Amino acid sequence: MTKALNKLSGKVVVITGASSGIGKALTYEFSKYNTKLVIGARNIDELKAIASELSSVGVEVLPVKTDVTSESDCKNLVEQAISRYGQIDILINNAGVSMRALFKDVDLKVIRHLMDVNFWGTVYCTKYALPYLLETKGSVVGVSSIAGFHGLPGRCGYSASKFAMHGFLETLRIENLKNGLHVMIAAPGFTATNVRFSALTADGTPQGMSPRDEKNMMTPEEVAKIIVNGIAKRRRNIIMGTEGKISVLAQRILPTVIDRLLYGYMAKEPNSPFK
Repeated sequence: MTKALNKLSGKVVVITGASSGIGKALTYEFSKYNTKLVIGARNIDELKAIASELSSVGVEVLPVKTDVTSESDCKNLVEQAISRYGQIDILINNAGVSMRALFKDVDLKVIRHLMDVNFWGTVYCTKYALPYLLETKGSVVGVSSIAGFHGLPGRCGYSASKFAMHGFLETLRIENLKNGLHVMIAAPGFTATNVRFSALTADGTPQGMSPRDEKNMMTPEEVAKIIVNGIAKRRRNIIMGTEGKISVLAQRILPTVIDRLLYGYMAKEPNSPFK
């Protein structure tokens, strides 16, 4: 264990979207470092199963049913954390939902829902956790995407919500430059999670299938290790995967070229909404 990771011992970590995918992997990764965990998601049964498993090996875990589109649920998540542990050191805004449809076809309720989950969920949780994070000079993390650095065709609502998250978190960072608050944006590339299966189509129904071959994707566990290490080292932004790093760099240097490359790349998906 590195010196930086040793510093995580005893920290209180709040994770949203913790019942599956990256959020679940983060829960297990943090459990290795003597942290106290507060895990939130809508699926309370899965949260309780995770908590039971980890508690059996001595990890302190508090499961809290949380729909991040509800401001009162987000407030309750923070209040439960403070009631149980008395402080919050790390908040990870991980809950998210994706979509797959062209803007001309999509029902606006789909984009509204993505903003409610991906952007407002981050705002709500951060708003109520911030006073406690300032006390501990803690960390606020947004689990984002390459789509937050460059618009992805067929993912207009997803990109918009992640761009909004970025703007919010970057502003929060600047406002608290002298307060010791650590703000980190973590942007995985394509990751093998159920987010793609539950991604919303034009009418708001889940697509129920992955449009991509997952064998070469990052695993949630790989992503979680990178995020936890980044928090321990108080990194600013983490862009994961070779494709992601290249696309973000190219967007700044050759924006027209990357537009065309992304169009071609996304058009190759099976049953792509555009060609």
